Amino acid sequence: MARGERRRRGAPADGARTAERAARGGPARRDARGGGARGAAVVAALAVGVLCLALGLSGSWLLAWHRARRAVTLHSAPPALPPDSSSPAVAPDLFWGTYRPHVYFGMKTRSPQPLLTGLMWAQQGATPGTPKLRHTCEQGDGVGPYGWEFHDGLSFGRQHIQDGALRLTTEFVKRPGGQHGGDWSWRVTVEPQASDTSALPLVSLFFYVVTDGKEVLVPEPVAKGQLKFISGHTSELGDFRFTILAPTSPGDTAPKYGSYNVFWTSNPGLPLLTEMVKSRLNSWFQHRPPGASPERYLGLPGSLKWEDRGPSGQGQGQGQFLIQQVTVKVPFSMELVFESGSARVGGRQALEQLAGSLLTQALESHAEAFRERFENTFQLKEKGLSPEEQALGWAALSSLLGGIGYFYGQGLVLPDMGVEGSEQKVDPALFPPVPLFTAVPSRSFFPRGFLWDEGFHQLLVQRWDPRLTREALGHWLGLLNADGWIGREQVLGDEARARVPPEFLVQRAAHANPPTLLLPVAHMLESGDPANIDFLRRAFPRLHAWFSWLHQSQAGPVPLSYRWRGRDPALPTLLNPKTLPSGLDDYPRASHPSATERHLDLRCWVALGARVLVRLAKQLGEAEAVAELGPLAASLEAAESLDELHWAPELGVFADFGNHTKAVQLKPRPPQGLVRVVGRPHPHLQYVDALGYVSLFPLLLRLLDPNSSRLGPLLDVLADSRHLWSPFGLRSLAASSPFYGQRNSEHDPPYWRGAVWLNVNYLALGALHHYGHLKGPHQARAAKLHSELRANVVGNVRRQYQATGFLWEQYSDRDGRGMGCRPFHGWTSLVLLVMAEDY
Repeated sequence: MARGERRRRGAPADGARTAERAARGGPARRDARGGGARGAAVVAALAVGVLCLALGLSGSWLLAWHRARRAVTLHSAPPALPPDSSSPAVAPDLFWGTYRPHVYFGMKTRSPQPLLTGLMWAQQGATPGTPKLRHTCEQGDGVGPYGWEFHDGLSFGRQHIQDGALRLTTEFVKRPGGQHGGDWSWRVTVEPQASDTSALPLVSLFFYVVTDGKEVLVPEPVAKGQLKFISGHTSELGDFRFTILAPTSPGDTAPKYGSYNVFWTSNPGLPLLTEMVKSRLNSWFQHRPPGASPERYLGLPGSLKWEDRGPSGQGQGQGQFLIQQVTVKVPFSMELVFESGSARVGGRQALEQLAGSLLTQALESHAEAFRERFENTFQLKEKGLSPEEQALGWAALSSLLGGIGYFYGQGLVLPDMGVEGSEQKVDPALFPPVPLFTAVPSRSFFPRGFLWDEGFHQLLVQRWDPRLTREALGHWLGLLNADGWIGREQVLGDEARARVPPEFLVQRAAHANPPTLLLPVAHMLESGDPANIDFLRRAFPRLHAWFSWLHQSQAGPVPLSYRWRGRDPALPTLLNPKTLPSGLDDYPRASHPSATERHLDLRCWVALGARVLVRLAKQLGEAEAVAELGPLAASLEAAESLDELHWAPELGVFADFGNHTKAVQLKPRPPQGLVRVVGRPHPHLQYVDALGYVSLFPLLLRLLDPNSSRLGPLLDVLADSRHLWSPFGLRSLAASSPFYGQRNSEHDPPYWRGAVWLNVNYLALGALHHYGHLKGPHQARAAKLHSELRANVVGNVRRQYQATGFLWEQYSDRDGRGMGCRPFHGWTSLVLLVMAEDY
């Protein structure tokens, strides 16, 4: 998964944050525009060249400068999406959304300086001292399970959150109208988990609004600490109003007594919102419902007097933070209503507020529409799947859609200086400010964009809403640099950066990632949808540039071979140096990294890419691209070439090739700890004996002819429980491998060394389904294996979901239990397509 920072967290680098703010709207942004900016860049380059000659500087310095410049220059091809595609004028129905996946509940606009809203909550008196304040999704905060029961990716969602003795339900619905994205409403319901109501807790909800610049917020009080509404105005939203309605009993309009506190200050920075509220929960108040005993609670001591807590004179310039605390006895419901001023012009001033019974009707109508559309799309009920499996499907799709985020900012890039290892001689540079609309692998642990994950995400999103996929792919292709490179991990904006240790912020422009975006592109091509074809026509120059960069930059030591750049160095503490760019992290490769390596999975990805690009070029009438890519695609798909470079007769399977020995192990050596020891036979050039997912790639990507003599042996090892088959899905590494279940270092447990991963099992099921429907000597066996593997995968994911309430990052091949981070609603959501048998 290329999760280099998987088990580590850290604070953002101050220098990177300062540079990002300074660069917004600067020259780097103008480079992304038309020919005028590129002309200026050419003039600048010529001027530097003349200066270099005048000073007698070497040509190598000029080349290095040129490479560094291109690494952080946006590609000149026309964008795949129309101008201002995220604006309310072009896409009003997508302007507002739950685009903050790292918080339990919040919404924002798709804009560089958005208006943000969010929810925090705390159970008063549950523990001594300051109550636990819930806000951002965290692995170890004890909340869970949580996730979206329904989410249509556009205008409606319902989420359930378990927090100890509490069960929260958060719902939203949008109503179109006007020129600024329309209205929307929230409902938050808090109930006890248990039926025992003898000791109902007191709970505080914190509704907040944050601005990121010069936007105007005007709170209007109705009583001390209680807001009647919040008026505001921004250039993108026009006039608007927030209204926080009084609490009621769940399911009816009976009022509940609430205690109110308010706080209004400058925006401390989005990553610091939680800590600011925690620090201000330091005063005791009395909750005094009529006819009941008073209870103490910790509340915000502020008032509606502006409190500038930032540096002198910067309060208004850095935005505002306005928060309303409402403390109520469980159970209760509360509603927050956002109303757009432009939705109330042209005779619509009397538009009824989307609240109370009207909100209930809208929520139920959308839920019913979701269920009906879901069945029409995936047909689980028609296929005979159980109600529990259908509910799993709803959650898989909804939580993936509910995890879509909108990010904006600048990444850090280390240029490719042309010689491996030389990148350490230059400093990273800021990439131009860019937006990214993308799903995320995990709201709690990976709440940002990952390139190879996104291709798998969009396989599912595309079946539900092709427009969302076009938006996501268009944004990812917008990250292309002048060479055709896309960074594999996108850390954009303060909130995303706050979740990543500084040493993992930098993306290296020499390192690739599997081109999985071509998987949904292939499906779009097959769909025949005119909107998809129009998009692909606009996107083709960028897809072509991206593929060409991959093919050229990752070329191997012999023709038609490929090698992942960016393997870890052979440190004495590592059992097998990792290959993070491959996405398979610690999957065993040649024991001694070298330029002689030939990586099987990368060759298969390039072969798939060439095949998809040729098909696309033919459909679009791109004759030059067909002439260029056609011979490459044919050569890469030739069985003789694949055999010559990657078939290992002594192993009976396809394999990597490199400087390798199996005689490596970690042994304790005080005081260093575990140290790699290399025995005999010594490493030499040979095929790498590491049977697992990599061995299957010609099968996984359907590159083999159904009559291929190599198909049978791959099915043999796939179906053998001594190797890859388990009752819970295919293992990532054979149980017979000496690396199976082995740590890679003293502090790095196994990751892709035996565990079951859903993305590769999905590819395997698709391949078995494919070969099971093609005439050939292995047709019947492939069909049988597909049926059995599908039952194993679906059965285990369902059992683990019912037991824990989560989809997991990976699953144990020994007992099926969920492992890694959770919730993991990224590619594990592909279980829905497996249930639907849609490959």
